[in-house]
Amino acid sequence: MLFPVLCSIEAEQSDEQLYQEISKANVICIVYSVNNKKSIEKVTSHWIPLINDRTDKDSRVPLILVGNKSDLVEHSSMETILPIMNQYSEIETCVECSAKNLKNISELFYYAQKAVLHPTGPLYCPEEKEMKPSCIKALTRIFKISDLDNDGVLNDNELNFFQRTCFNMPLAPQALEDVKNVVRRNMTDGVKDNGLTLKGFLFLHTLFIQRGRHETTWTVLRRFGYDDDLELTQEYLFPLLKIPPDCTTELNHNAYLFLQSVFDKHDKDRDCALSPDELKDLFKVFPYMPWGPDVNNTVCTNEQGWITYQGYLSQWTLTTYLDVQRCLEYLGYLGYSIIHEQESQAAAITVTRNKRIDLQKKQTQRSVFRCNVLGAQGSGKSGFLQAFLGRNVTRQKKIRDDHKSYYAISTTYVYGQEKYLLLHEVLPVFEVLSEADLACDVVCLVYDISNPRSFEYCAKAYKKYFMDSKTPCMMIAAKSDLHEVRQHYSLSPLDFCRRHKLHPPQQFSCNSADAPSKDIYTKLTTMAMYPLGPWVDEVGAYLLADEETSLIHQVHEVTFVEDSIYMESSVDPFVPRHMTQTDLKNSTFWLRASVGATVFAVLGFAMYKALLKQR
Repeated sequence: MLFPVLCSIEAEQSDEQLYQEISKANVICIVYSVNNKKSIEKVTSHWIPLINDRTDKDSRVPLILVGNKSDLVEHSSMETILPIMNQYSEIETCVECSAKNLKNISELFYYAQKAVLHPTGPLYCPEEKEMKPSCIKALTRIFKISDLDNDGVLNDNELNFFQRTCFNMPLAPQALEDVKNVVRRNMTDGVKDNGLTLKGFLFLHTLFIQRGRHETTWTVLRRFGYDDDLELTQEYLFPLLKIPPDCTTELNHNAYLFLQSVFDKHDKDRDCALSPDELKDLFKVFPYMPWGPDVNNTVCTNEQGWITYQGYLSQWTLTTYLDVQRCLEYLGYLGYSIIHEQESQAAAITVTRNKRIDLQKKQTQRSVFRCNVLGAQGSGKSGFLQAFLGRNVTRQKKIRDDHKSYYAISTTYVYGQEKYLLLHEVLPVFEVLSEADLACDVVCLVYDISNPRSFEYCAKAYKKYFMDSKTPCMMIAAKSDLHEVRQHYSLSPLDFCRRHKLHPPQQFSCNSADAPSKDIYTKLTTMAMYPLGPWVDEVGAYLLADEETSLIHQVHEVTFVEDSIYMESSVDPFVPRHMTQTDLKNSTFWLRASVGATVFAVLGFAMYKALLKQR
């Protein structure tokens, strides 16, 4: 590894050349003659001011003072130099040497290299004889990440894990005790319950720096992602992650285990929810508070409004799906790659395969499905989202307008498999729906049955954006507890659904004393998982197949309307109608053939009985 080291001679170059060299240098050696008093004085009167004028105040280039010609004198110049070193914090060290007999020349370049790789300036303030606030902040985050049980001390296991993570080797038991004894001798509250406290941890690093072992602290800082300015690097926070078009991002199993451990670590009262103080403690390793009050209206909370364990995982799932770069950043702050000993937090992300492949294979391994909710102003979209989180109208009225969320995410179960359904309320600006508003796995069109003009928006939106797409759609008749009025549209909602081969409008209301039912959300998730829809077999049974299970709903009535099939199931009134035209025609043909065959069989059996009676 090469670093530009400036050791220039004033007489051999112009001022402009000198300034250019200063701007390029990673470290500058100022050489003076130990037997020349004027040479020493020029260090402070000329060279240091010149260098400081040409460098940024917040990122001073480290300086090495080099006392040359030590072979000509018997005394040391250190008594004269020490006050200068104390005056200028950018001076890393002073080395006396002899170019003639090569005394301390190798040491000079060792210290020059060390000044670049392990600078003192960002870590320590010599005047105050203590670490700088930015260094304390970084080491405090490192301590909290390493405190795996969040009890405020690093026990022997945690210290060994920290040691192995940073230096690739554990500490022997006696070495651990020696470290704690050093802290005990110097401060009263550095060791607690035979573990190292934050104060003890910071004291040790101060001691390392004061004794010239900067490399120890820098090794720790760089292992946890910090650069020379004690900021987390972009490479650490945002590792490379390629996401092909039409693919989504999800957390994998190891990531959920990690997030579960983080939750358990901060849920001190074990109530399976994070109080505001517990949530604040969890995010102390972040430079800012990542979750706002809208999160409490995006995921499930308990009666006190605290985010539950399920809500906590749901919010992480939502962030991963909508903004995976931000998720990587958050996992970086939490130290995922360090705790799980991965190259980067990109190892926590699963990139799903292209959706077209899922459609071709008629199966998917995805766990998160997006449902865009459209409807006119006041149709009940927000209520539909909040009902998914178990909130009836009474609880919804307590939500402040500035805390409103346009997303809701929770789990549903489809044939015993846990899946996440992400609801997104699309603003009702009909003319400017973007690709993001249209890109989803299933569409929910909501209208207010008590408003005669509410359905028109749904009908127009469907015909303009979804009629020719392969995205399954469901019509929601919201506020079904109110009196239903005739919609001012050329077709009734039911007739519209029949004409466009959609399943009938689903009645929905969240005006109840108990938490609203989740059945309708399970149906939406099912439609999202199986966008090609069910098929009807030869005997008129309704089948919905997946990899492991086929559920058969016996049909007791079949009606043909405009070359489409409507079925009423004796088991489940929900009969998705989002098949392709080819599927519909084939299904219609075979169903008609099977019904015809059944009629002929019944007539044949009746004739057979009549002949028997005649005998």
